[in-house]
Amino acid sequence: MRSVDETASPRRTRLSAAQRRESILAAAVEVFAAAGYRAGKVSDVAALVGVSEPVIFQNFGSKAALFAAVVDRVADDVRAELDRMTAQPGSAARRLAHALEPGHRHGPHAHEFGTHGALFSDAFALIGEPELTEAARRAARTIAGHLADLIRRGQADGDIRPDLDPEPAAWLLLSVLSTRAFRAAVVPDPGPVEDGVTALVLRLLGPAG
Repeated sequence: MRSVDETASPRRTRLSAAQRRESILAAAVEVFAAAGYRAGKVSDVAALVGVSEPVIFQNFGSKAALFAAVVDRVADDVRAELDRMTAQPGSAARRLAHALEPGHRHGPHAHEFGTHGALFSDAFALIGEPELTEAARRAARTIAGHLADLIRRGQADGDIRPDLDPEPAAWLLLSVLSTRAFRAAVVPDPGPVEDGVTALVLRLLGPAG
């Protein structure tokens, strides 16, 4: 027979406050991306982390504040990725095309891009909610600004139309990306539609001829 020490469950490593917050955010991204803000439950977040619901509220105060923090986190992740893309050598236009390409749904970053699109679509739809408004605005402005920088680089390289105003073009790209989840939910066969939307945007960005 095993001794008590042998059969006892291993002790959990106590997380620091910062580590606990990070673990909650990671679980909340998963829950809200899958179910949306309205249907996503704080209890599901707590279950993923392995804590009680009061621990979630102790760290974030409310469900809305937790979702706002999730939107900020995902916006930071996208900003970091766009910074990386801008810093790398090569065609900026090709990188923009890669971000827009529906093939992302089947590539190595399919889950990542799907998560971002679903969360941003939800956040922008809820922009009238007082506790969510600023987070949604921050996310949109941050990402649009970085997309505009990438467009300017492409114009300097000569592979994006020089007559495009980078700011409106960036907002167009963000609109296309953030509504992808909406199209997937309502279009009976979203594949061909998504291909067509992407082709139209890339045609708009490309140099004449």
